[in-house]
Amino acid sequence: MARPHEPSTTDPADRPATYRDVFAVAEFRWLWGALLGSVIGDQLARVALAVLVFDRTGSAGLSALTYALTLLPDIAGGPLLSGLADRYSRRSVMVGCDVARAGLVGLMAIPGTSLLILCVLLVAVQLLAAPFQSARIASMATIMTGDSYPAAMGVSAITLQLAQLAGFVAGGTIVAGLGASQALTINAISFAVSAVILRFGIKERPAPAGAERAAKPSWWGSLSAGARLVWENRRLRYLTALICLPGFYISVEGLATPYAATLGGGAVAVGVLFAANPAGYVLGVWGFGRLAPSRRLALMGPLAIGASAPLIACVVSPGLWVTVGLWMLSGACSSYLITAQTTFVKDVPDAQRGQVIGLARTALTVSQGVGILAAGVAADSVRPALVVAGAGVLGVLFAAGAARGYGRADPPG
Repeated sequence: MARPHEPSTTDPADRPATYRDVFAVAEFRWLWGALLGSVIGDQLARVALAVLVFDRTGSAGLSALTYALTLLPDIAGGPLLSGLADRYSRRSVMVGCDVARAGLVGLMAIPGTSLLILCVLLVAVQLLAAPFQSARIASMATIMTGDSYPAAMGVSAITLQLAQLAGFVAGGTIVAGLGASQALTINAISFAVSAVILRFGIKERPAPAGAERAAKPSWWGSLSAGARLVWENRRLRYLTALICLPGFYISVEGLATPYAATLGGGAVAVGVLFAANPAGYVLGVWGFGRLAPSRRLALMGPLAIGASAPLIACVVSPGLWVTVGLWMLSGACSSYLITAQTTFVKDVPDAQRGQVIGLARTALTVSQGVGILAAGVAADSVRPALVVAGAGVLGVLFAAGAARGYGRADPPG
């Protein structure tokens, strides 16, 4: 018999939602379809731009800089623009962002556009990703009820990983066959299709911050209130720490090339190491989602620790396939992120979700960038295997502290 304060394993409310439950919701199907198309289009555009810049300049540095410009604007867009998802109808924000991105990428597809204009347009496109993603995640929290929301986030996470992989794999072939301008045109079309899908597939809901202009907070008021909410709420503060934990274990992706070199491996070994963590993550999300909600919450802390712990074994420089197994195990344990993210969103009042989601996404992006950069700098002086192991030790300590702090925080209400 279950104790009074513990949910019974036979409690229907503690039954894990299935993917069938998730796809039974029509609005989610439209959200998912829009995500799939735009992510594949985005990855195709990244490949096309990198090829276009390299063909024109012959500079690997400028080609890499162009790719970096597809990632950096999220740092500014998260805090500055995510609040739009609270001030206006979230469907309108998503549709407006997609229409604007379709137009901007369409301009990028014009043959002969100067590199400077291409970079400016690219930054503008990526800035619009922040309010779009905040509105999408906040909308999903409203559309999906109970455990269907974590399951929907799991489906989205798996889709994101597989769509990115498909976009990269197919990107080179499509760009080679059609040309960079035509590939960018396909990306523009994907945004336009996404806008149509969202406009007619998602119900219109009023702005959560209030329909009256006087009820809407100012831009600065929204930003400062969101930051204050996270800082003053112990649960949100420690959940944010858990969400930023990838800054430690994701560093392995930045060290895949030098690590493979120390093992005597070539390009194939690099590719396998790059794929290990994402592959483990996909498997972990699929398996973790089959557990009861209460069980997932109980395992969030241990799995967060487990996301970094396998990396410590790299200190002995194991062979390629042992390393692949360790990195896959790390990726599988990182499936705790789905529970951390969905719990975080549910704990935030609906009227502030867009802004706070943007802040959390920015914190995650910064932690990953700093982690990869720090690992790369350290690997110039220390063996990559030692750097990976060191990142594992720091990640375990950080995760243990965040999990302990979250466990001691007061429950909602």
